[in-house]
Amino acid sequence: MKAMQLNTTPMQTSTANASPRVLSLIPPMTQLNTPYPSTAYITGFLRSRQVTAFQEDLALQLVLRLFSVSGLQAVRQQLDAIPPKKRSAQLHSFVGQFERYLATIGPVIAFLQGRDSTVAHRICGRNFLPEGERFAALEVYVDPDDPYGGDPLAWAFGALGQQDRARHLATLYLNDIADVLREAVDERFEFVRYAESLAMSQPTFEPLARALAGKPTLVDDTLQQLVEEAIARHQPDIVLLSVPFPGSVYAAFRIAQTIKARWPAIRTVLGGGFVNTELRELKEPRVFDYFDFITLDDGEKPLLALLEHWQGKRSASRLVRTFMREDGQVRYINMMEADIPFEEVGTPTWDGLPIDRYLSLLDMLNPMHRLWSDGRWNKLTVAHGCYWKKCSFCDVTLDYISRYETASASTLVDRIEAIITETDQTGFHFVDEAAPPKMLRALAEELLRRNVSISWWGNIRFEKSFTPELCQLLAESGCIAISGGLEVASDRLLKLMKKGVSVEQVARVTQSFTEAGVLVHAYLMYGFPTQTVQDTVDALEYVRQLFDTGCIQSGFFHRFACTVHSPVGQNPEEYGVTLQPLPPVSFAKNDVGFIDPTGTDHDAMGKALNKALYNFMHGIGLDQDVRNWFSGRVPKPRVPRNFIARALG
Repeated sequence: MKAMQLNTTPMQTSTANASPRVLSLIPPMTQLNTPYPSTAYITGFLRSRQVTAFQEDLALQLVLRLFSVSGLQAVRQQLDAIPPKKRSAQLHSFVGQFERYLATIGPVIAFLQGRDSTVAHRICGRNFLPEGERFAALEVYVDPDDPYGGDPLAWAFGALGQQDRARHLATLYLNDIADVLREAVDERFEFVRYAESLAMSQPTFEPLARALAGKPTLVDDTLQQLVEEAIARHQPDIVLLSVPFPGSVYAAFRIAQTIKARWPAIRTVLGGGFVNTELRELKEPRVFDYFDFITLDDGEKPLLALLEHWQGKRSASRLVRTFMREDGQVRYINMMEADIPFEEVGTPTWDGLPIDRYLSLLDMLNPMHRLWSDGRWNKLTVAHGCYWKKCSFCDVTLDYISRYETASASTLVDRIEAIITETDQTGFHFVDEAAPPKMLRALAEELLRRNVSISWWGNIRFEKSFTPELCQLLAESGCIAISGGLEVASDRLLKLMKKGVSVEQVARVTQSFTEAGVLVHAYLMYGFPTQTVQDTVDALEYVRQLFDTGCIQSGFFHRFACTVHSPVGQNPEEYGVTLQPLPPVSFAKNDVGFIDPTGTDHDAMGKALNKALYNFMHGIGLDQDVRNWFSGRVPKPRVPRNFIARALG
């Protein structure tokens, strides 16, 4: 694409200083069960400031267009170009059962959208859907002593969970088709991590530039059609694209590429979580062939400044937290102005998003993880930022963590009631990094005082403020599940992390939530600096005991990653590690490698930890020595086998 110099002249509108039309887009891929909230927040805010604003979810639209009769027929045409000898078993299976795929794709989508629940009976019969390689996982036995007879669906859903079973089977069916898409149409295709390797911690723009210059795939062509239809519907002057994850970056650039080729006068603006964490040192001018401006952190104030600039009320030198291209070079401008207070950002709106067309998927049997993909949750923030902001693995230096602000409980419940009225949905996911206990108490009391019935879940810190009395109050207000970071279950490492909790404290808090009838999920970590094999074995023993005593019902181990914005990344010597040198960065910068002198083989440890955790969630192996989960010799746990029971008194 030919490089374009930035047009910073005021926007020409039909009436002097008239409000421009703003279209906010959710690019592929984010979530399919519920709208990603960024456009809902910014659209609600802009409308509160009398700006004409619209929104669309192109991630959902792309999947619905591809996963349809016409979409599958287009995939089949692409597949026909692959010689039979070069087709995988999955492709042969798809071709052999193609007529069944055509007959079932409509009913499956309708079922997952909640429009036809009766299809569940046929899906559960296992003779309705064509089954590919994804279904092989259902034949795997977990353990010969499994009380559920080796049926993972029985553990997850029980004998009466027909709708849940059907959703899981239907999700496997969609994953089979996605595998075909990836092999025959676009090797980058994923439901969430779409082409993320082109963007995640990529020091240069070159891989993304090559992909954008390449021949469009069927997925690209379909996305282009959707963009053209959206522009025709709304006739925007400005298009905002929010990219929360690396897996939504490629498609966002493809969308902007289409707009610039067809409608060069439309202003395009890029923002979102990926930008806020990875593009803070942006130096690549070619990015501005696609986007006129890129904004950092909360978008409300930068967008107001841009609107004033385009209306001739503010010069380019007075923009806020904004990258632009000037004379062929990237320039960052940040006129220091106060952000919009959290109390005044307005109520998010889902107007324009097809709430009834989202897909309630069930791809993970983990009891907590299913909430992420199952059900249409209204996403809302209790407070801006984190009230703790000390954890050494977290991006505590960035605005989304460091700037802590609250709104009154009355304002929050006003927003909740407005959202329920608009969406007719009473499920809420509070997306705070760590919802503050003081605010949760006030919120719960206000919900109960107004007699507002909702179901909600969110993330917290397992701190002592969550007393049995508070946990019961939260449950009465509608709390169904909470997640919190136990991280490495080791008091030494929790102290090094500046987590502010101990294993004993976590046990007591989680027990209080469990006794209140709230599902408890523990975020767990391995590979933290100075973590030894002994630390890992001890951590698994703590986790075993927490499951055995019923304190937690769900958990997930993830590998520690060092980021440049975290205390570990900024002060590695305090954590006993040495950072690996980074190449020159002109595009994305976030993860950074490090050398830990302990030399622990964390990859081997991770396999054992995840295997053990999966079985613990099945109720299997809770009376065994945790050393049995490791393939090699490991030291005996130093943790007394009744440590958690004693902590609970």
